[in-house]
Amino acid sequence: MILARLYRNDTVLLLIAIALGLLLGFVQPELAVRMKPLSDVFLGVIGHAVPLVMFVLVASAVAGFGERGQEARCVGRVLGYFLAMAVLSLCIGVAVAMLLAPGADAVSFPAPIARPVSDLPTAVLTSLAQLVAHTIILPVLLAALLCGLGLGWAGAAGAPLRRRLDRLVGGLLHVLRLLLRFAPLAAFGAMAYTVGRYGPASAWPLLKFVGTVYFACLLFIIVVLGTAARLAGFGLFSLIAYVKAELCLVAFTGASVAALPGLIEKLERAGCARRVVRLVLSTGYTFNLAGSNIYVTCAAVFLAQCTGAVLDGPQLLILLLVALLTSLGSTSAGGSAFLTLTATVASLNLVPLEALGLLLGVERLMKCRSLTNVIGNTLACVVVSAWSGALDRKALREALEPRRRLAFPGTLAGKR
Repeated sequence: MILARLYRNDTVLLLIAIALGLLLGFVQPELAVRMKPLSDVFLGVIGHAVPLVMFVLVASAVAGFGERGQEARCVGRVLGYFLAMAVLSLCIGVAVAMLLAPGADAVSFPAPIARPVSDLPTAVLTSLAQLVAHTIILPVLLAALLCGLGLGWAGAAGAPLRRRLDRLVGGLLHVLRLLLRFAPLAAFGAMAYTVGRYGPASAWPLLKFVGTVYFACLLFIIVVLGTAARLAGFGLFSLIAYVKAELCLVAFTGASVAALPGLIEKLERAGCARRVVRLVLSTGYTFNLAGSNIYVTCAAVFLAQCTGAVLDGPQLLILLLVALLTSLGSTSAGGSAFLTLTATVASLNLVPLEALGLLLGVERLMKCRSLTNVIGNTLACVVVSAWSGALDRKALREALEPRRRLAFPGTLAGKR
């Protein structure tokens, strides 16, 4: 019975696979190096799935926005808030990774040929033009945006296609979950090859990378989300305490969607307008994933450091711009952030794709991503409600004050 439960626990299986890979790398380095195809095949399948998955996810999310034409002003506020949070989270991810440099002493992969740059505008425009011309990812994203907008504006005429697109999203996410069942095998191959090829010391930078992502997420929550909560007139940690049961559910299951029913009920009880809660949570699970954004930029910088590549100002700006586009394809589904990272790395030609195998071993340890995403979307519901004048302050106080943590008067929207 215990063994059966362990077999069904993805995290336990992944940890066992990592341990076995490390052990094989220590004991039989030559045999461990031969395990590399296990991770290569997994990465190859994901790489081929990227264009279709990205197109369907982005088109479906954008169509959902356009479908709510009667809520244009609210949608505009939501999009503005999401964009601000995306930019700030991406910048924090890059800044923390550059400051802590977790990959500075990591294993070395051969770096791609660097692009010569002159001045910043020329570098950005030239590189983005090359990306559109030579990679399928960005054209797919642009096509998905146009398709989503068209379906949204079509109104009732586009409803059947929107429903089919939503069903296709569910089918693709199911396939993705099935694919992720092979992640332990891929992680075993990646760890065995890394330790066998580069020695035991190669595992240390991965632990530093995990610590870097957790620190960046904590910094974002305290500084950025904490400030937004203060401007809206309440304390962030009061809100976190209010939804602690949902956060625990996310932490133990690894699925952000598991918290959705409880969040809807609690946020409406706390005075947030129902239409705002439904709009923000339904779209935030694609457009407001700060934790995933932090992971993507931290990982991209980490992998660049592993290759010994020098990231200057123009290259960092290009990384931020491309990551902002590819982040549109993120969802709360497990493995989506790694998919977005794959798309970002493939678009930038920043590092060889084989370097991504390094991160498979710690992929399931990134609980901070899901927790940051859920906290960010929970806060967004309250902030947008306050911003729209649709927040019942009395209900909010009654929900949070029993914990004696609500301390700041409303400044973003007047009390109701």
